[in-house]
Amino acid sequence: MDIRLYWEKVYWALAKRVFKRKQKTYEDWLAKGYTNQPLVSFIIESHNKSVGVKRIVSKLREYPNAEIVVIDDGSEYKHSKSLMRYLTRGNEFLVRANDLYENVMYDKTIRFANGEYIVLMQDDDKITDLGWVDKGVAYFKKYSDMAILGGLDFVIDEKEKWGYNGSYPSAFFKGKDFRFVHSVNRAPMLLNKKLYIEHLGHIDFSFAPFQCDDTELCLRAWLSGLKVGWYNAGFESMIAGGMRIWNKGLMGFQEIKNRGKL
Repeated sequence: MDIRLYWEKVYWALAKRVFKRKQKTYEDWLAKGYTNQPLVSFIIESHNKSVGVKRIVSKLREYPNAEIVVIDDGSEYKHSKSLMRYLTRGNEFLVRANDLYENVMYDKTIRFANGEYIVLMQDDDKITDLGWVDKGVAYFKKYSDMAILGGLDFVIDEKEKWGYNGSYPSAFFKGKDFRFVHSVNRAPMLLNKKLYIEHLGHIDFSFAPFQCDDTELCLRAWLSGLKVGWYNAGFESMIAGGMRIWNKGLMGFQEIKNRGKL
């Protein structure tokens, strides 16, 4: 037997019989305020951006009947440690990944979450209020066959330039609060979890580790008889996201490969 395992066995045998330790109680558990069937599950991916993520979480904590899941890609332990110390409430979870960034981990965590609606977020999102959450839920209730709703539209213009509504403003969105569109980008990207699981199944892993899989998911939703919507969520990016900062070399390769797949 491994000597470390032997001493571990001896230690806990003594602890069980001799050491006086505070026992957990049902009252302790109840006081945590666990929500097993939340209306909304917020999923945030973090790539060495613990400070920004904690800022986002502090705001999301104000939303009732929700859970918060942070995916930490594990690049630098100091960020993992900081998030571990911060996410201490009953409906807060930290999922540490070995650099399975964005595509695969979003997909896995969607299955982990219990919310009726899933909100996929990024570590550079800037939010000042939570009205956009209720607005998004209201649109899902209005359109029961809408699987995906986003606050950032992805467009291809007549010259095949790829970009987002903020980069290529058009009359299509002027003065509008909601439109059905062919595709939306993260973030925010809101999902009707039931429709996602039943009709879409997975984010396409062939696009891993990132880039363009959000567009593919939206196009597949339309092909599955579902709808994709854009709404004015009022989102801004605080600064460049961690994924873009630490994956500059890979970004270009992924752009060429995955746009070709689309």
